[in-house]
Amino acid sequence: MNAPLVAVVMGSDSDWSVMHDAATALTELGISHEVEVLSAHRTPDAMIAYGRAAAGRGIRVIIAGAGGAAHLPGMIASVTTLPVVGVPVPLKTLDGLDSLLSIVQMPAGIPVATVSIGGARNAGILAARIIGSTDAAVAARLAAFAAELEQTVAGKNAALKASIGQGAASPDPGAAPAQ
Repeated sequence: MNAPLVAVVMGSDSDWSVMHDAATALTELGISHEVEVLSAHRTPDAMIAYGRAAAGRGIRVIIAGAGGAAHLPGMIASVTTLPVVGVPVPLKTLDGLDSLLSIVQMPAGIPVATVSIGGARNAGILAARIIGSTDAAVAARLAAFAAELEQTVAGKNAALKASIGQGAASPDPGAAPAQ
């Protein structure tokens, strides 16, 4: 396998139930990645060393998932110049709102792109888009992915129309509404 371009890191192995969606999206888009458990609070030295060394190992984007206090994405961002995408991991308490607020409220100069609570799949796709901005092969796979999404929506639209007895033809979106 090629050297990893994306790191998928999380504060605990229990976060994998959410974070595996990022890895799945990356795999589907043909982007090599690695997975690591790092804790901003329990293994701060290892987390700092990992963040500082990531770019030198060829990593181009870090996806960091964390729940609760959710310091991992920001702490990783503080020790690297790589783009960091934060994934708020929902926990039993506050359903991930605490994680979202912790990740999204970064101080000036330490940006973390943040996806929705539990939005690891979108984090993987965002990482692919970042890589695709300079990699034509990845950009082509993203274009094919977008076309598949469009076909899926068209199929669902046709199925819905058929199930409610409406013709398969869609109205012209620019046409005036019926009176």
